[in-house]
Amino acid sequence: MILTSLTRFREAGLLFMRVALGCFYIYAHGWPKLVGGIAKWKAVGTAMKHVGITFAPAFWGFMSAFSESIGCSLFVLGLFFRPSCILLVITLTVAAIMDYHNGGVVKASHAIELAIVFFSLIFIGPGKFSVDKN
Repeated sequence: MILTSLTRFREAGLLFMRVALGCFYIYAHGWPKLVGGIAKWKAVGTAMKHVGITFAPAFWGFMSAFSESIGCSLFVLGLFFRPSCILLVITLTVAAIMDYHNGGVVKASHAIELAIVFFSLIFIGPGKFSVDKN
């Protein structure tokens, strides 16, 4: 009985998490990178050197900005939810590796935690209050 009462709020909880987490992430991380232009994209893209990729840093920086802004916008809407989560997990994995090289586990912990959240949401799905209605 109690479990049934709590599970009826599951969909609302998923909606709240998508909107709150996604909007904050866009505001704090995605939008500033996207509008930063090529100079910002190159600076962000140099993080790829930590995974052995040293060519086209502006492209990799743009891909990070894209996944953190456009991908998070789709995440909020629940449209192309799982592909968006996959892009965000990849972006956050690179960020965690870079942060680890620049300061250890404590510095990388935020990116690791968010990567775990987005990875888990790949399997959970967006819920019924989404454009995809999965």
